[in-house]
Amino acid sequence: MSFLSDTLSRVKPSPTIAVTTKAQELRAAGRDVIGLGAGEPDFDTPENIREAGKRAIDEGKTRYTAPDGIIELKQAICDKLKRDNGLNYSPKQVSVGTGGKQILYNALMATLNPGDEVIIPAPYWVSYPDMVLLAGGEPVTVEAGIETDFKMTAAQLEAAITPKTKWLIFNSPSNPTGAAYSWDELKALTDVLMRHPQVWVMTDDMYEHLVFDDFMFCTPAEVEPGLYDRTLTCNGVSKAYAMTGWRIGYAAGPETLIAAMRKIQSQSTSNPCSVSQWAAVEALNGTQEFIAANNATFVRRRNMVVDMLNAAPGISCPKPEGAFYVYPSIKDCIGKTTPAGTMIPDDETFATALLEETGVAVVFGAAFGVSPNFRVSYATSDDALKEACTRIQQFCQGLK
Repeated sequence: MSFLSDTLSRVKPSPTIAVTTKAQELRAAGRDVIGLGAGEPDFDTPENIREAGKRAIDEGKTRYTAPDGIIELKQAICDKLKRDNGLNYSPKQVSVGTGGKQILYNALMATLNPGDEVIIPAPYWVSYPDMVLLAGGEPVTVEAGIETDFKMTAAQLEAAITPKTKWLIFNSPSNPTGAAYSWDELKALTDVLMRHPQVWVMTDDMYEHLVFDDFMFCTPAEVEPGLYDRTLTCNGVSKAYAMTGWRIGYAAGPETLIAAMRKIQSQSTSNPCSVSQWAAVEALNGTQEFIAANNATFVRRRNMVVDMLNAAPGISCPKPEGAFYVYPSIKDCIGKTTPAGTMIPDDETFATALLEETGVAVVFGAAFGVSPNFRVSYATSDDALKEACTRIQQFCQGLK
């Protein structure tokens, strides 16, 4: 009898964390490494938010809170959803967790039974399928390749739905591609969902405010009010507010589902950090002016990275609408040999050789469900990005 749970054999460690860890190890060993794997802004948390956290400490707000968040933060979330998305929720319909990942996991744990299917468009965030597996469900991936701008079509969604389908996990703008669905594109999907009342929608709106070039963000329950009662709208303060380490995510949805998620959280982690919750109140209620300034920086970086990668032989890099990732194709690099003599049969080998031969760390596409590609996070300095892209160009020029 194995000491470890059989469930553990169904999942794998996070590839993005593995890449970041490997880059850190090489850097500690003295290698000149540029890490483009981490999905977090390189900006400091804005001062007003930091000050709110400090005040919470000074005012003694350091004790246990309600298991899924203080009422002040839940109200701030309700106000944000009304202001930004036109969605009406009460605090009883809101759950606050230790990051967006916990919110998604709690919902899956609260709803999935063995055999239940969860549709996941690919490319996907690496954790979605494994969280479904840990919760006892079956991930059903729908590949949306470069030919559809990495967006799932209504026909693909319709074909993937079965009597066993319980959830669709929907992420826009996307990690890893940065692709974002327009109102009309999303309406086509919600029209399909309206024909299948057993399917619920779990949105991952974490990159909502990181959209560029006049793109207008929208979320499923906003586009189709008929889905309100079977939608869990998930978000957090990590990306737009540069608060990755504060670990605050949240969701709004039907009271019965929120209560079930609360029960799970009360018997696992209990409440998120109290100080982080008060900082998140300020993030949602306070000034939002810094978001536009940060986005201007992201646009500049995106444009530089897209242009430089498209200038690399064998690489084709679409320009995304949001987030801070690009997801270039290396189809024309497959089968070639690197300057050090490594033959490239797939994107994992490409990424490994790139790291070993040039010191540039990226995440290979197979980790996100669509190959042959790799993901670049451009949430780092202009100088680092320029140097990394120059090395990628030189690496590709040396392929034979």
